[in-house]
Formats: sequence, structure tokens, C-alpha cells
Amino acid sequence: MKITLLAINAKYVHSSLAVWYLANGLAKYSGQCHDVNIVEATINQDTNDIAGLVTCGKPDLVGISTYIWNAGKLPGLISGLRRHLPDVLIVLGGPEASHNAKYWLAGGADYVIRGEGEHVFPAFLDLLDESNPVHQSNERFQADASEPCRSLGKTWTLNDISGLCFYKDGERISPQVKLPYEYISPYSREYFQALGGRITYIEASRGCPFSCAFCLSGGSGVRFFPLETVKEQINKLLGSCTKTIKFVDRTFNCNPERAYKIFEYVINLNTECCFHFEAAADLFNEETLSLLSTSPPGRIQLEIGLQSFHKPSLDAVSRKTNLEKAEENIRKLLSHQNIHIHIDLIAGLPYETLPVFQDSFNRAFALEAHTLQLGFLKLIHGSKLREQANTLGITYSKEPPYEIISSPWLGEKDLEILKFAENALQHTYNKGWFLSVLRYVLSVSGLTPFVFFYRLGKAALSQATPLEKYARQVYDYCSGLQNIDKNKLSDCMICDFLRMTKGKNMPGFLKSRGEKRKQAVRMANKQLGRVIDYDEAAVLSSGKGAYADSLSRDPVTGLYKLYW
Repeated sequence: MKITLLAINAKYVHSSLAVWYLANGLAKYSGQCHDVNIVEATINQDTNDIAGLVTCGKPDLVGISTYIWNAGKLPGLISGLRRHLPDVLIVLGGPEASHNAKYWLAGGADYVIRGEGEHVFPAFLDLLDESNPVHQSNERFQADASEPCRSLGKTWTLNDISGLCFYKDGERISPQVKLPYEYISPYSREYFQALGGRITYIEASRGCPFSCAFCLSGGSGVRFFPLETVKEQINKLLGSCTKTIKFVDRTFNCNPERAYKIFEYVINLNTECCFHFEAAADLFNEETLSLLSTSPPGRIQLEIGLQSFHKPSLDAVSRKTNLEKAEENIRKLLSHQNIHIHIDLIAGLPYETLPVFQDSFNRAFALEAHTLQLGFLKLIHGSKLREQANTLGITYSKEPPYEIISSPWLGEKDLEILKFAENALQHTYNKGWFLSVLRYVLSVSGLTPFVFFYRLGKAALSQATPLEKYARQVYDYCSGLQNIDKNKLSDCMICDFLRMTKGKNMPGFLKSRGEKRKQAVRMANKQLGRVIDYDEAAVLSSGKGAYADSLSRDPVTGLYKLYW
């Protein structure tokens, strides 16, 4: 068969593992030789253009990997595929289809594969009879369920394949795959040819030992892939010109001894590549913390999901975290200034009112992590919290990504306040922008971090706003707060621009011209031993020169080194 496997990624810099797992599963386990084509698109592309990329090869079957970020494009895409190729078989997999199979089968898919597909997909394709004519009515072509094939040493029929959902003689919605798992690598020569320097992903394990009610990963235990295989794959990925390798393990350090070995391995590599891990801060032991303190700056990023500091909320969603231990360990990790730390909060959890969430936010902000992500609760298909939503009184959007609209603890106006705070946080602190301004203003204005970001979000409209204009809005808002020295504020913003952008795009109201700036440039040239760009220097309110070293960028924060 001619098969096209489609991934629709959130951004161009992302890549997909799922479609390559399936392609390699077919190559290893299918009893037939299939012509497989991989297409990776993004949600920013026009649906018709994506359909064109898929249909140009006139495939017999299209397999699509589904997630909450691309589900909104799929109805239109499936319709487009049907218009161009009326007889094509459409098979969906991935978490969005796995937990909403009835909807997608009714919406145009011929089959849905629930759960892991590396073994199911080859067994399924071996049952399809290409010589059987395709029905031209609304009834989709179905392979004869009694026609057997052999895959993984077993004789299969469609009705035997766990995880395969379809309509034939009535509805068949299968439970998720329950197969003995044999690891298949997603990496092939074609994978590396297609990667093109984008972010690449790697799995060292599947599953999660926890069972958070808002997540799909827990409850099935954890399967660890062979450690030596993981190391071999890291080495392969290092040769791909990627700058970032992300481990997709849901709780990477749930096995501290194994995590230590992988951390140790990547720390000792001779590479400029950055490795990203999702970790639970309270599970780090002293031995691992000591090891991480030796990591080359910028080698490791840690994404840590705190979600909330309100214990009743965490208990309500079965989230198990030793919050005091987590805080202590995050501070230890940050103290060495060699690892980028990203922490997450979720707004909308049960029992967390707006005042309670503000306390969580302020406590999290006080940790001074490099990124504080304020996310909003999503009631995704298959999650326990979605099943409990009506009982709890939580309303949410029926369209992906199923974000909370209101709850007994957060009304719509409360969520609007949170959105303002999130917008300002995302366009300042989380981008590494105006950090000196934020530090100064919060130290003298008397505002809590949450109130500051909420009011900034209302005052400064960041959506599609040029940086120079947004900077003016930030300045105007901050200059109107209590106890603000405008000269000090201007100096902070000048220094921030030099660190952020080497002074380029600095708004006119901050720029200094004339002899003093020329002197600052000459001073920089002399001290650095080279000629710098004119925009890399500025003059502070005291008349003192300041300049950025464009050849010295912090590998952890991404900011340029500043002299003044």
C-alpha cells in the first residue's frame, strides 16, 4: 500500500516522534512491503495546503497523529482529503483520537488506533486486502474481519486487535492496547534527513508512576527503555545538528538512580547541545543535586511542574508533591546558575480561588526560576477530571484545547484577571525581557508580583505590538507606580535592552546621542579590544556609559554580558 503518515506540529522548530515510530514499526513487523511517506506540517499552515501535501502522492491510506493542539484542524483536513481522494482510508491515532474514538469515527475517520501503535498498525495493515474494491457509498471499506494474518508470531483478525476501533456490523470501540511491548527505535536515515536542525525528542521511558486527574500519562506504570539504547540514541541525535534534545518522559527522575546515570552521561559529553527534562523537584536526592551542580552552563534545562501550592487542590487531583522539599531543591538547583529552570502552575484546579491562586503565584515567583509558566486547566478527553467536571461544576470549552471557562472557585471575571497576568508574565519575565525593571519596581512599589503583572497586562497590550512600542507601555505603567525614580527606571530599561538585544530596537525615548555616547563606544572598543556596533552602547542618567558584549551570551539566560 501507499501510506502517508501525517504529523501536524505546533511549531516549525518542533519535530514528531510518533509518525517515525509507526514507520519503523511497519518496516520491522509488517508482513508486506509498504511505500511509506512522512509529512510533517504545522498548525500555522493552511488546511488546504496540508491536504495538498498529503494527497499529492495519492496514498491508499493516511495515518494522522492527533493532539489537542492540532485537533481543531482535523475536521476540515479530513473533508479536504475526502474531496481529493474519495477512496482513501483515514486512520487516526494519538491521545486526542484515542480517548474520543466515537467522535472521530463519526466525523470521517475509517479507523482509530487507541494507545501505542507500533505493533498494532503493522498487524492492522497486514489484514487489509488491497484487491477488495472500495465501496462508493457512505459505508467505508472494511477488511474482512475473518481474514487472518500473522504479526509478532500471532494470528490476527480485526476483532482481535486490541486498540483498533471501527464501524462494522455495529460499533466497535476497543480498549487500549494491551500488548507485550518490544522497543522500536523511531530513528532512521530518513528521520535524520528530514530533521533539518529542528528540536528533536527522545524517550527513555513511557508512562508515569503518578495518576494526576488532569493528565493522561499516569496509572499504567512506567516502562524503562534499555539504558545503553538511550545512550546510543543520544549519540545519534548529537550528529543531527540539532541544538536541543528534549526527553519526553513524563517524570524523568521517578527512578533517581537511573536518572542520575543519564544526567551523568549528558554532563560528560563534549557538545554544545542542550538537554531538556521534565522532572519532579521533590524527587531529587542529594547525590543527583550534587551531580547537577557540575553541569556545564546551559547543558541542562529542567521543567518542573509544581501546579499549585494549595494542598487541597493538589489532593483533589491526586497530585502528590512534597512542596517544601520541592522549593528547597529548586533553590539549590538555581543557586549554581548553570541550569535553566522552568516551573509550571495550573490555574483552575478545584478549590483554588483567585486569592488562593495569587498566593501560589507569589510563592512560585519568589523562587526566581528563569521561567514561570501560568497555564490554564484543560479538561482533555480521557482525563479523570473531565469525567468529574459536571459533578464538580466546572465548565469548559467544547473545542480543543478544552480550556476551563468557569468553576465554583473561579468565575469568568477571575479567569479574565488571570489572563491579563499571564499575558504580561509571558511577554516580559518569561522572555527574559525587562528583568532589571521588574526587579526594581517590585522592590520599591509595594505591589505583590501577581498584582503587578495583572495591572501591567491591562496597561500594556503586547499582542502583535512592536517591542519598542511595548517597552514604552511598560515604562509608562511602571513610572506611574508609587516610589518610582524615573531616572532609575530608565537606567534599568536601558540596561535591559542592552542585555536583551544588544541595544537594537531601543525606543527613542531611551536613546542617548552625541559625544557621551561616542565616548561610551570608544570605551567599549578599548576594553573589549574590538569595534562594537553603535547600538551596543548607551549612556545612563548619571552620564556613565554602558555597553553589551555581543560575543558573550549567558548560555542559561540567553542575555548578553553587560558592562557599566
